[in-house]
Amino acid sequence: MIKFKYLIIFFISFLFSFSSSLIAQELCEECLENVPEDMRNYVYNMDFMDKDQPIGESVMRNWKSPNKPPWTIGYASTYAGNTWRKGAMERLMEVVLPKWRSLGMVDEIVITQSNLDDSLQIQQMRQMIDGGEVDAIIICCSNLTALNQTIQYGWDKGIPTLSFTGFTTSPVSINTSVNYRLVGFYIGAWMAELIGEKGNVVVMEGIPGYSASDQQNAGMLEALELFPDVNVVGQLAHNWTSQVAQKELSTWLATNPQKIDGIAVQSSGETGTLQALLQSGRDPIPPIALGGELGALCYWRQNPDYIDEAIYAWPPGDEIELGFEVLMRTMQGQGPKIQSILVGPATESFDDVASYLDEDCDRNSTGWQNPGLENWAPRSYVEAFFENPSAPEDYDISSH
Repeated sequence: MIKFKYLIIFFISFLFSFSSSLIAQELCEECLENVPEDMRNYVYNMDFMDKDQPIGESVMRNWKSPNKPPWTIGYASTYAGNTWRKGAMERLMEVVLPKWRSLGMVDEIVITQSNLDDSLQIQQMRQMIDGGEVDAIIICCSNLTALNQTIQYGWDKGIPTLSFTGFTTSPVSINTSVNYRLVGFYIGAWMAELIGEKGNVVVMEGIPGYSASDQQNAGMLEALELFPDVNVVGQLAHNWTSQVAQKELSTWLATNPQKIDGIAVQSSGETGTLQALLQSGRDPIPPIALGGELGALCYWRQNPDYIDEAIYAWPPGDEIELGFEVLMRTMQGQGPKIQSILVGPATESFDDVASYLDEDCDRNSTGWQNPGLENWAPRSYVEAFFENPSAPEDYDISSH
């Protein structure tokens, strides 16, 4: 019910002032006709939609791969230096690849890493395309527009691109993720209510310029602005890395002695954020947003009254598995109707956390909690976005 409460707050306060200032992409409403109404009204509500989110009809609606399986998939990763990427890569190589390889649909995954260099990522994708190495490419958390020409170049050669955990504005890509503006708003409103709708808040974003970071950050700030007695006293970036979060917040705290009542931090930086607070000697430790890092969740497990829920925006294993399943469906010709297949944020209570973490857990853990693909993106929900849905595992390869 807490999600619904925040929606009501949003509509009453921002229906006219905010929605009139935000010109979003045109929504393909017909593409959502099979999506449950409550999810359609929640996840695809235009008052929560980022203006750049592609939500028109997909060019892949009546397309299937021109190449027969097994397919070789390129993974043009932007970064490998955080625990989220490690968790996603482990699921990809230990679960996803063996599954689809055993079904005869994938033979190999070609992986590159560009270390946040757009030019290098473009070069790597071009090499995959020109070298005939791959039948499709997946990317993650990339720049909104930098890859668009390369995505079009691949599409013209029959090689589609899927962006998971973020989106590009290319009209010929397909995107899978949570609605980041929505989850950012949720976190901001949750934080404001948790601290009694007044106090000083620090906002910590991920990597400025990347869609997943920018949308969440905008949503957080929009929510916090609803509360006149909540002051955003600092805005930092942690590069989705706990080490950076710890360093940046420690430096900021050392020069800003005022009371901090809460920290709205994008997930993948919460463990470092918490470590900085603990090392600062501040008492009590102000609440922060928790989003799946086991080290930070362990602190909550050991301090049950610290917060009241964790809010998940991007469980790494579930996110990459969802993206890969959508890609397999697309390659088979199931026909994604809409450019962006979006899900809503997931939450966990203290009892949920206590069910998988013991009280003697490790606050320095670098692992992640994944709610499970069926909880993150139920198959029945995903199938509603396809023209010809069927179990992708049952695809008749000989018919391709």
